[in-house]
Order: sequence, then C-alpha cells, then structure tokens
Amino acid sequence: MSWLHELLAGGGVGLVAGLASGFSGTSPGGGLVIFSVLLLGAEQHVAQGTSLITQIPPTGLAGIRRYWQSGNRSPLPWVMWIGLGFLIGGAGGGYAATTVSDSVLQWTYVVYLVALMALLILRRDRRDGSREAGDEDQLPWLPLLLIGLLAGFSSGFMGIGGGLAITVGLAAGLRVPQHQAQLVSLVFSIIPTNLPAAWIYWSKGLMVGWPAIIGILAGLWVGTDLGARMANGVSRSVLRGAMIALVSLMAIYMTYKALS
Repeated sequence: MSWLHELLAGGGVGLVAGLASGFSGTSPGGGLVIFSVLLLGAEQHVAQGTSLITQIPPTGLAGIRRYWQSGNRSPLPWVMWIGLGFLIGGAGGGYAATTVSDSVLQWTYVVYLVALMALLILRRDRRDGSREAGDEDQLPWLPLLLIGLLAGFSSGFMGIGGGLAITVGLAAGLRVPQHQAQLVSLVFSIIPTNLPAAWIYWSKGLMVGWPAIIGILAGLWVGTDLGARMANGVSRSVLRGAMIALVSLMAIYMTYKALS
C-alpha cells in the first residue's frame, strides 16, 4: 500500500469514526478499531493500538464546543472521579490485552457491546416530567469511579477509548440527560487518560504506518465536528436510537470477524 493510499484510507477511517463519535457522544475508538480492520487491513491488536494512539491528540475539541454552545456542561467532580478510574483501569486493560489472542479480544468486544446495548434498550425515561440527574450533589463519587474503571479497562483491553461505557454508564446507569452524558464522554477525548494503555501498544509496535495515522487524525477533527453539529439538532430519543443502531452494527461486524 503506497503512502498516499494509506493517507486517504486513514482519512476515511478517521472521518467515519469522528462522525459516529460526535453524533453519539462517545470516543471514536469503536469506529477506529473496526474501520482500521476493514479499510486498512490491520490485525486486531494493531487496530486497537492504532485506535488508542490516534486518540491521544485532542481531536474532540470541535465536538465539545458544539455541545457546550447548546448549554450542556461537564461538572469537574464527574470528570475527576471518572478520570481517576480510567487511568487505573486503562493500564490494567492494556497489559491484559497483550496476553490474549485476537479471537479472545474479538469475542470480548462482542460481549461488551451486547451488554451496553442491553442497558440502552432497557433504560426508561422518567414520565413524571422531573429533571434527570444533572447536579453534582446527585452523583456520588463511587459510581463515577466505577464507570471510569470500566471505561479505562475497556479502553486498554479492546482499544476503543472507553467513551461508550462513559455515555451508557451516565445516561442509562445514573440517568444523566443524554446530551450531557455525551458531552462528558467527549471531554475524555481531549484528556490523555488512555496514555498508559497507548504506550503499552506503542512499545510493542502495534500500530499502522504514519501516513495512515496522519490521515486518521485529520479525519477525526472534521468528522467529530460534523457529528456534534448533527447531534445538537435532534432529540435525546433519536440519539439513543442512533446509539443502539451503532452498537448493534459494531457487534454484528465483530461477531463476523470472530467467526471468520
């Protein structure tokens, strides 16, 4: 594959992953892993390393700005507790991933996605018109820390960034409004909490070539901004439906890869 081909393919991977990230309010890791396998022909470990490494630069800034302009906020205590858990879980997940086969990673990915999809489907919005959790004093530190641990471990073990776990954990588990949960998740796309896990993959050479890396980063900048613009123009029910559809497609594709 020539460097130009790698650059363009990487740009396509980043653009699609960024669109999904900005619209669903999750880190782009899930899309990066799947499209690195699909468009770049990367093996599972290499796709995961590529995903984590390309998430270190703050490519989600444009998307965060769009959510912020729409009145959504990310309380600092939430970010601190989730971030602490993320750092601990990320290092553990990264080391664990290097000890298992591609097949184990793929099937773990499938089980993880199905579990998160079930949480999204089973979630029920309040019907009494009362406000959902959104104030700092309504969210105790322990659930936030546990969300961070799960997000960090999933990031390191599966190379997906952890944003999906943060969004689902806040929205479905702690009943934070969907748009606000997505903003908090995107905040972690500009904080290098996945640095320990990324370093583990980097040190073992598990990444694609630099032309593809550059293309992915450029695509992420553009795609995340466009996706966030679209997300702020639709209702939370549409966003949740889109997330269910996205997670379903990811699970189906990874099941196919695990079986092939």
